[in-house]
Amino acid sequence: MAASSVALVLLAVALGSLLLVWWARRRPRVRSVCIVVLGDVGRSPRMQYHALSLARRGFDVTLLGYRGSRPHDELLSSKRIHILHVSEVSRIPVGPHMFQYGVKVVSQAVYLLYTLLLKTPPGDYILLQNPPGLPSIAVCWAVCCLCGSKLVIDWHNYGYTILGLTHGFSHPLVQLAKWYEKLCGRLSDLNLCVTNAMREDLAKNWNIRAVTVYDKPASFFKNTPLEIQHQLFMKLGYTYPPFRASTEPLDPAFERSAFTELNPRSREVTQLDGRPALLVSSTSWTEDEDFSILLKALERFEQWILDGANLPSLVCVITGKGPLKEHYGQIISQMCLKHIQICTPWLEAEDYPLLLGSADLGVCLHKSSSGFDLPMKVVDMFGCCLPVCAIHFQCLHELVKHEVNGMVFMDSEELADQLKMLFSEFSSPDNRLKQFRKNLTESKQLRWDESWERTVFPLLTHS
Repeated sequence: MAASSVALVLLAVALGSLLLVWWARRRPRVRSVCIVVLGDVGRSPRMQYHALSLARRGFDVTLLGYRGSRPHDELLSSKRIHILHVSEVSRIPVGPHMFQYGVKVVSQAVYLLYTLLLKTPPGDYILLQNPPGLPSIAVCWAVCCLCGSKLVIDWHNYGYTILGLTHGFSHPLVQLAKWYEKLCGRLSDLNLCVTNAMREDLAKNWNIRAVTVYDKPASFFKNTPLEIQHQLFMKLGYTYPPFRASTEPLDPAFERSAFTELNPRSREVTQLDGRPALLVSSTSWTEDEDFSILLKALERFEQWILDGANLPSLVCVITGKGPLKEHYGQIISQMCLKHIQICTPWLEAEDYPLLLGSADLGVCLHKSSSGFDLPMKVVDMFGCCLPVCAIHFQCLHELVKHEVNGMVFMDSEELADQLKMLFSEFSSPDNRLKQFRKNLTESKQLRWDESWERTVFPLLTHS
């Protein structure tokens, strides 16, 4: 009796699966791509750029991800791009940690399977951002099998290495995530990755062939004209004191920020003599970025100014959202700095490129959990011809060329020395920062759409 019951159950499952495949493949097909991001769509610039490039080439795009930060206006206004927001599945606060994590993964898998099968049109491709790949790789592969689509994985990093920052790399959960990522990663039809180092590691240790598609800046990352800079500084000054003028103009009709001044009669904007230098960093406030390095370097920079060094005062802007923001905010609030002001705003998508295009120097503290990905923030800074000081890790040389387009440092002391060197003779027209900026301007970098046309589009049309 038991055996016949089991046989009936298996038969029902088999018939149900066949009906599901038949139904999925009978659905009307369109020339479309579903981009899956199990994260905040607005904070996933590379996947937004994929969506825009696909839409420009005639694909209908469904961009599936979490609601959060506002995406770029161009993406929101595109008639070919539909953003499908899904809810983030939370852990149940019951039972052991492993049990909570397992229930969350299963719930995510069921929810994602339901969404992809019933709420998105079957198309040519599912383009998946990894990480996170658990459980999305397996789910997307199953949907592709049912619908006759092809699975493309865009490897930004390894999910298990990010998990390892929190739990340690020997933790059973991390080892399970590594095994899953390595096994399911081979199910894809096409793989993209962000560096040659990652491409070589995927081939050698994962038996996965991938194509390197370097991050490139979008067209809106560029130098910001002085008039737009002034408008941005005045706007930010309403909320953030470091952008406000420290002294009133002699003529009360003039409009002044901490950096610029507008003559209302001629409408001419000029930079203030003796203005502070503007240093910018951006972050997700996670464990792979140690901002104590920058804070220690700024304290040393402050001491040099107090000792009489010919250095400008600084406004340091650290943008972003993330779990460690409050932690570092408390540290910053306890710092006693007279010549350095620090603020940590969250900028709208349209204001962030304008800020980078207005800054004097960028600082990057991203230290890859795997050693194989590159920081998108530096790509954006270079698009604005903004020189960068970046902390060293394994494949950083694929992006930052030391003493050509910026500087590479190992610790807070080396960063402090670089800040001192770069900001010495700040008002001179031939200082080191301006030489780096000139090198970036003359390099004539490819933009994302041009690079995508050369690399990704041929792969999609011939796969």
